Amino acid sequence: MIMEQYIEEAISLLKQLIEVESVSRYEDKTAEIIVSFFQKKQIQAHRLQNNIWVKNAFYQEGKPTILLNSHHDTVKPHNSYKRNPFEPVLESGRLYGLGSNDAGASLVSLLAAFLFFYDEKDLKYNLIFAASAEEEISGSNGIELLLPDLGPIDFAIVGEPTGMQMAIAERGLLVLDCEARGITGHAARNEGVNAIYKAIKDIQWFRAYSFPKVSDLLGPVKMTVSMIHGGTQHNVVPDNCSFTVDIRTTEQYTHLEILETIRLYTSCSVKERSMRLAPSFIDVLHPAVQAGLALGCSTYGSPTTSDQALMNFPTFKMGPGDSARSHSADEFVWLKEIEEGIHIYINLLKTIL
Repeated sequence: MIMEQYIEEAISLLKQLIEVESVSRYEDKTAEIIVSFFQKKQIQAHRLQNNIWVKNAFYQEGKPTILLNSHHDTVKPHNSYKRNPFEPVLESGRLYGLGSNDAGASLVSLLAAFLFFYDEKDLKYNLIFAASAEEEISGSNGIELLLPDLGPIDFAIVGEPTGMQMAIAERGLLVLDCEARGITGHAARNEGVNAIYKAIKDIQWFRAYSFPKVSDLLGPVKMTVSMIHGGTQHNVVPDNCSFTVDIRTTEQYTHLEILETIRLYTSCSVKERSMRLAPSFIDVLHPAVQAGLALGCSTYGSPTTSDQALMNFPTFKMGPGDSARSHSADEFVWLKEIEEGIHIYINLLKTIL
C-alpha cells in the first residue's frame, strides 16, 4: 500500500466508529467494527470483552515488544452539541463527530502505523496494536484487564490528543474519602463536639500544605477538597462531617507516601478509593523519546490521566488532535492532523524497529 491508502483507510474507519455509540462499558459495536476491519485484511484479531488486539505477522516469542494502544470508548455526548454527535461530517478539512479527537484520531493513526510494519520481517521488536475499552472511566474491564493477555511489554505509545508532542510524564490520581467525627448535642446549649469544625481544621491543612519535592515536568502535588457533607438540621450539633479530596500526584511520591503524610498531619479518618492510577514517567534518554525529539517533537508533562496510569512499563502519551477539544460539544479533528500523526508514528518507529 502507498501512504495515501493508509491515510484513506484510517479516515474511513474513523467515520465508521463515529457512526455508532461507544460510551464506556457499551463499546461492543465499535469493537465489532474493529474486528471486522482486521478480518477483511485476513489478520487474526483477538477479543477480550470489548478490548481488541492484534500482533504483527512475524511476532516472535522472546523478542522485546512495543505496544501501540488507544481507546475506542467515548464520554456521553454533551448537551451543548449543535450537530449530531454520531454523524461524521467532513467540512473545510475538519471531521466532526463524538470521539473524532478523543481518541479516534489516535486510534486509527496508530492502527495505520501498525499496518505499515505488519508483515515486515526481521524487526528488532514485536508489535502489538490494542484498541482498549473503558478508558474514559478508568474501568477495570479496559486495558487493565487486557494487559496480562499481551505478555511482557517493553515500551508503549499511548494514543491521546497531544498535538503529536510527547507527554513523557503524567499525573496520577488519588481520591480520598475523609470523615471527621464529633459528638451530637443541642445547638442552643453549647453541647457536643462539632464535627464540621473538626473537618474545617483538616480542610485548611489540605489547602495550605505543600509537599516539598516538586516535579520538573509536572510541578507540585495538587490537593483539592472537592465535596463536603455534614449536619442533619439547624439545631443539632453534627457528629459527622465527610469530605472528598482529589489529589493529582507526580512521580516524586508514591501514593502510599502521600497517604502516610496526610494521616500524620490530619485527625480525620482517611480512606482511599483506589491506588490504581499511578503517575507515569519515562526517561528523556529512552530511545523512543530520543527518536521523537529527532523528528522535532517536544516533550511535556500532562496534567490529565490516561491508561498510562495502569501500565508498569515505559510509556509516553502522543497522538493527533488537541486535548482542549476533548469532551467538548461539536468535537472535531483536522484531517491534516491524522495525516501528520500517521507520518510521525511511522517515522518514529522506523528509527527503533
